[in-house]
Amino acid sequence: MATYPRLPPSGISVLIVGAGFAGLTAAIECDRKGHRVTLFDKSPALSPLGDIISFGQNSSRLFAKWPGVLEALQPIVHKSEAVLFRDWHGKYVTTQSFAEEHRAWGPRVNGHRGEIHQLLYNHAKVRGIDIRLGCNVVDYFETDSEAGVELAGGERFTADVVLAAEGVRSPGRKLVLGFEDTPQPSGYAVFRTWYPSDELLKNEKTKHLVENGDSHTAWIGPDIHFLAAAIKDGKEMSWVCTHKDEGGIEENWQFPGKLEDVLRVLDGWDPVVLELVKATPPDRLFDYKLVFRDPLPTFTSPKARTVLIGDAAHPFLPTSIQGASQAMEDGVVMAACLDKVAGHPGLVVQDAVRVWQKIRYDRVHKIQATGVSTREQWHKADWDAIWANPESMHLPREAWILDFDPEADAYARFDGLVEELISGELTA
Repeated sequence: MATYPRLPPSGISVLIVGAGFAGLTAAIECDRKGHRVTLFDKSPALSPLGDIISFGQNSSRLFAKWPGVLEALQPIVHKSEAVLFRDWHGKYVTTQSFAEEHRAWGPRVNGHRGEIHQLLYNHAKVRGIDIRLGCNVVDYFETDSEAGVELAGGERFTADVVLAAEGVRSPGRKLVLGFEDTPQPSGYAVFRTWYPSDELLKNEKTKHLVENGDSHTAWIGPDIHFLAAAIKDGKEMSWVCTHKDEGGIEENWQFPGKLEDVLRVLDGWDPVVLELVKATPPDRLFDYKLVFRDPLPTFTSPKARTVLIGDAAHPFLPTSIQGASQAMEDGVVMAACLDKVAGHPGLVVQDAVRVWQKIRYDRVHKIQATGVSTREQWHKADWDAIWANPESMHLPREAWILDFDPEADAYARFDGLVEELISGELTA
């Protein structure tokens, strides 16, 4: 087995529930810092399904810290450096280039959700991290000295700190909030898919999207946007369509999609868009209801030994283009804060958790709000104003979000924040 750089054993044990991007990042980073990690996930195996997922420079720089990961990503990531905007009838609006930000801030990482997830999972396993699939956590508990989880069969496990990373229906939310809450529909949903582009290459209306390598196109219309990305040198196509939807989420929020439903939503749209939909294999289409939650008052439990991370704490709308990145930031910052208290005679794990909360809380909620503002920028667009200033259609790309190293920031801020904590000045 390969060996990877890590700090000496910290003496801190971390139990993580959920092997998504939040959980895997937390596990890898905690392993780098010398913490002892156990990760549970209820799925018996990883799902290969998915569509495109995006990581901004604030998270893509993390891949470079994990030996071999950035190199392994190169063959599978999207390589277009611009997105071309059209209106819903197909009329060209503007092109937004990302070349300058790539030079200044580093590359983004965009690719197939399942493939990137599998790559990170493999890296965690090769590191020797204890990952246990098929373990359904049904309850969380904590005392002043430890936190733990109970599995469906009744077996219990404890650690110094537990990170709940299994999504918006995490049982850990009840321990943190003190009551049972349920996710609400946001009023929007996305149809999403990923499929080989062979048939698109044969179609005169769509071949320009795939015949010259990767491409990225956005069609914007009244309360709908449709994004299409050709990837792997044009050999595969991903598209997502965000639209108004009042469907319920009582039992689940992802369902098999129906092509006729998509075509009904897109009635009257650009024929290129309609051909992309018609070329979609029916078994590759998913209907995903976007979940809404009010911002939580806290991400941490009363005894500061259980922490919500990723979607369990802060589900993001896709238009933020930051959901996965912020999930990764959660794990990176937690590992760094635990590192700062490890071996420090005057500090305990709860100090790390409380400082983590202060570092993450305001940043997460400010970025979360950008998902709504970007959606409204597109869905409620004033087209007279757009034709007068086409660049107003561009995605906001802000340095405070993207040109950011969460690990360095955590180390830089920790000492000052822990002093405020000790003095009683630190508030959430």
